[in-house]
Parts: sequence; structure tokens; C-alpha cells
Amino acid sequence: MVIVTRIRREVLTLPAAQLGPDNPLPPLRPLDEVHGIEDRDRDGMPADMARQLGHEPLTSLLPVRVRDGYDRTRAPRALDALVIENDRLRATVLPGLGGRVVSLLHLPTGRELLYRNPVFQPANFALNGAWYSGGIEWNIGATGHTTLSCAPLHAARVPAPDSWGHHPRRSGSGGDMLRLWEWERLRDLPFQVDLWLPDGSDFLYVGVRVRNPHERPVPTYWWSNIAVPEERRVLAPADEAWQFGYERRLRRVPVPSYDGIDRTLPLNSPYAADYFYEVPDGRRRWIAALDAEGHGLVQTSTDVLRGRKLFVWGHRPGGRRWQEWLTAPGTAGYCEIQAGLARTQLEHVRLEAGSEVSWLEAYGPLDVPPESEWTRAVRTAEERLAAALPRARVDDAYAAWRPSADSEPGEILATGSGWGALEVLRADWKLPGTPFPESTLGDAQAPWRELLRTGSLPEPRRVRPPGETLVAPHWRDMLETAPATPHTEYHLGVAQWHAGDRAQAVRSWERALPLAPSLWPLLRCLAVADQESGHHERAAERYADAFDDLCRERRDDGETWTAAVAALGRETLRALLRVRRTADARTVWERLLPAVRRRGRFRLLEAELLLAEGRPDRARAVFEAGFDVADLREGEEVLGRLWARLTDEPLPVRLDFRMRPEPS
Repeated sequence: MVIVTRIRREVLTLPAAQLGPDNPLPPLRPLDEVHGIEDRDRDGMPADMARQLGHEPLTSLLPVRVRDGYDRTRAPRALDALVIENDRLRATVLPGLGGRVVSLLHLPTGRELLYRNPVFQPANFALNGAWYSGGIEWNIGATGHTTLSCAPLHAARVPAPDSWGHHPRRSGSGGDMLRLWEWERLRDLPFQVDLWLPDGSDFLYVGVRVRNPHERPVPTYWWSNIAVPEERRVLAPADEAWQFGYERRLRRVPVPSYDGIDRTLPLNSPYAADYFYEVPDGRRRWIAALDAEGHGLVQTSTDVLRGRKLFVWGHRPGGRRWQEWLTAPGTAGYCEIQAGLARTQLEHVRLEAGSEVSWLEAYGPLDVPPESEWTRAVRTAEERLAAALPRARVDDAYAAWRPSADSEPGEILATGSGWGALEVLRADWKLPGTPFPESTLGDAQAPWRELLRTGSLPEPRRVRPPGETLVAPHWRDMLETAPATPHTEYHLGVAQWHAGDRAQAVRSWERALPLAPSLWPLLRCLAVADQESGHHERAAERYADAFDDLCRERRDDGETWTAAVAALGRETLRALLRVRRTADARTVWERLLPAVRRRGRFRLLEAELLLAEGRPDRARAVFEAGFDVADLREGEEVLGRLWARLTDEPLPVRLDFRMRPEPS
């Protein structure tokens, strides 16, 4: 008997760390992104690839905030989940954490098709910090993991298309799909992800649409990121790939093997690396990860989603340590197979004004007789995929879904942010299928709604760290014409800084200082400007004054003020140590709250301070006592560098997060 597809709520209880508060300091510094390349690597590239590599790469996180308030203390926590299920597959989605598909279970065989992380442990891999491993992640925005990795999305029940024909099912007939949608703030683009299971189907269908409602082209980025167990062989219809490692080099390599190593077996590679497969034009787009018996997951799509990629951690100690860091001890490792809009993740594609881009993906089981020779293995897998899910059926399902993409949501299952509602209110955009109602506006949007309504940004009613700054040109224009209060000048300076008008930003912050009731946010912005222009002594002085002002202003030891003191204290310590003002750095350290000083990032800073004070034995003792830097950044090598300053001994395994060979 065929069971009608259904969607239900569920609670998923996992050992989970707390996300904690966001960093309240606006991210003014250039984006710390590890995926840059050298000009010499552009030689010999296809013309469209070379063009897209240089197409408006992201340089700033604004208006998004950094998420670094998480820790590594896990306790059982209930996570809201949505389950979509037929008689063949069960997909579990976390709408409050980026809409991640954390499980895809094939019911007839009982096989989990994805890598399912048994814990929720944020780590510093998203563009804005907090990210977690496992499942299927929807990456939109710019090169890197989306800022929505740990953010809530809107979710609703919507009538599903008839994937075997060409019309939507009637609402209430049992044919529902799960719609996820949000407003991506880095590029100011609304998007949606529609998931459904045709009755009796072994494949989860996913319709994706990204819209550009603006009157200008916008650079666009999308990669669907699928975590699978790493003891797999990865197959894709390609004989070449673009290999990118943490040495920041991009080069064309043969597939499956180069330097005598079969790189399609993730555990064969020594270091972390990306392999972007060169799928020939006209060839069906797909990628699969299969175990030794030939069982596993396949992902395929309509041709718009052209790119395919394998990411491996490698078998060297650094890769192994990262695998442990992201999950529970004793858990098997994972690799990633991905699908994107361009050949590589270093590219951004142009989305024209008033246009949209959409495609259909399908995820399901694949069973292929094991075959060692690459060409035969790929051909056999392609034949099995064609039998299980013909290419024409994917194209037909896409055609059937397109009218449904505009269907208005029915039952609301989860609520995302209010930023989309604010933009729709500002521009009066009509976005069928993805409503952003005014009812979703919250405290974060309230002052900007007031600016939109009255032309004036309201002053805060109580003393607290400043809220988020909107930086898009239309908001910057409104700030420039609003009454020039200190609060408005602060936000205007942030928007001008984002626009590249740094001199004007500094003037706005300096104008605000004489009358500002709160000095530290302005002094901190001016200190960053000093650092970016090479005036490190003046920056250190301003940081010290800002931290002193914050300590006087702080009202309590609650989450909001503690986050501000920790964020500013961390930057102040680094600025003072850079100009060797160790006594002042020690004073800042002593004024931090004890709970902040116990955090791993601050234990690391303590070791740096002790070393600067000429007390290497005490610094070594900090390392020997042990600490975990919860927000250690992907590719960050600070632990190894500081250890090398303390001793000639080999870097302990627990501190080895190296993702590349030592420079020769």
C-alpha cells in the first residue's frame, strides 16, 4: 500500500551546545575568508570561470553580526524538527537551524543516506561564525558557509505538485510539501527551498528559487552541501577537477588519481581539500557517495545547478582533529559532496535585475555493483541512476513544480527573522509564495521601521549596546537625511564604512562623540579605522578608552553586557599587545569577568599576555592546564604559532588543527 506523503512536527533531543548571544560589535574589518587565490592560477581557465572568480566577491559581513557566543558544553536539548515522510523515505529538517536536513532515512532498508551528526556543536566555519556539521545545508550568499547556518527560517505547509504529471494537487488531498524561505541579508535576496516526496518515490525532491527584486544586477551564490560518511567512494561524471587547498592554490588535476593517489576515496588525501569536478556540457549533473558494497546516496539536478564538488578533511592529524572537534568522541568521520551554480565555490554568478534563478534537485539511494575502473564505475552508476530516476522525470518534476513555487503557504510551521518583512515594507515588493508579513517584525527591526515611517532614527530608551546597522544604499540614504543625533551618526558611520567611504565614516563617528551618552561604540569604530590605516598606537589608546567607558557603563552581568565586554575586551587586548603595552593589557585582563577569563579564547590570550610579559613558564602552564578555543576559525594557525614560541617540542595532537602542509 502506498502511504500518502505527510509532514509532521517532531522534537529532536540531542547533546547540544548553547548558541549564546551574537557579538554586538559591528564587523568592520575585511572578511576573513580562506578561499582566495593567486593571479597566476587564472591562466588557462575557461573564460566564464575567470570572469566569475572576479565578480563582486564579498568583502564585508555587514549588516550581519558575528555569532561567537557559543561554547563546547553540551547537554540534552530539545530542537524543533519537521519530518516529511512517505512509505520510502523520511527526511528530518531543523527549521530553526538553517533548514538543515539532518537525516534522510531510506525506510525499506533502514539505511541513513546522510552523515547524521549525533550532537549539535557549533564551530567557526560559517561566514559569520557559528556552523555545525552533518546533513544537507543550503548555502546562499557568498563564498563560504551561509550566515543562516544557525538561524531560523520561515517554514510552512504548501500543496505539492504532482511530480508524475503537471498540476498541483488540491490542498487537503494529502499531497503537501515543506516550504522554507528567508531573506539573505549579505546580498539582499529572498529565496525558498521546497521539499516534497512524491507518493511511492525513493527520491526527495527539492525545488529552489532565488529572486532578485532589485533594479540592479546582484552577484549570486548557491551550493547545496551534503555530508556523507567519509568511508565512501565519490563518483561524478568528470575526468578532471579543479583542486583547491588551504595553501590557497587552484589547479586543474586529473580524476580519479593524481600524484599516484586516488582522490575519490576521501581517506586517501593527506590534507583538507576541495575537488570541483569539470562536468562536460550536456552531461547529466549528478554526484554519488557509495560504500564498499556499492550502496549510498546520489544527488542529481536540472542543469542550472552545474557544479559538483567533493570536500575531504584528509588523514593527517589536523584533519582528524577537526573531525573530532565537530562531533562526539568515537564518531565516524564525514566528507562533503556538493552541488552549486558555478564550477567552483570561488565564483559568483550575475542575477539580472528583476529576475530569478531556479532549479530542481533530487536525493535518494543508489545501489551500484562495485567497480574499480573509473570510467566503467561512472558509466554503471549513471545507468543505475537513469533506471531509478530518469533525467526526463527530473525535468518534468521541475516543470510541474514551477507553478507551485508561487503557491501561498498554508499552515505556518516555523517563523524566521523580520528582516524580509522590513524590506518588503520599504519597497512594497510582491513576492508570491514567500510572504514576509509585518507580524514578523521584531525588536531588531523596530528602529528601522520608525526611520522608514518618520525619517528619524529613534534614540534608545535605555542604556544598552547599539543594535544592528542596516547598510544597503537605500538605508544609508535615509540615515544621511535623518536628524544628526549621536545615535544616527554612529549608524551612518557604519553604513558609510561599508560603502567604502572611510573618511566620511570617521567624520560621522567623530561628530557624534561630543554629545554621545555612550562613547565606547564610537571609540571602538574609530580604533578599527586607526588600525586599518596603520595607526596602531592611536588605535590602542582608543581601545583602552573604549573599554574603560564600557566598564563604567555596564549595567549588569547579564548576557547582553557580558557579550559586549568580552567582544571589546578581546579586541582591546590584541590592540594593546600589538604595540607592546603589556601593563595596560594586564589591567584590561583583570577587569574581565571571571567567567569570560575562563573561556578558551581568553585562556589563549592569557598565554600570549604572559609570554609578552616575559613569563614563558606561566604561559606554558596555561597550555598544560588545557583549554578549548570554542570559536577557533577554519584554517586558523594561532595555536601552532604560539606553541612554537614556547617550545621546540612537537605540537600536541589536541592542539593540531593544521589543514595544509608546512610551508617549504
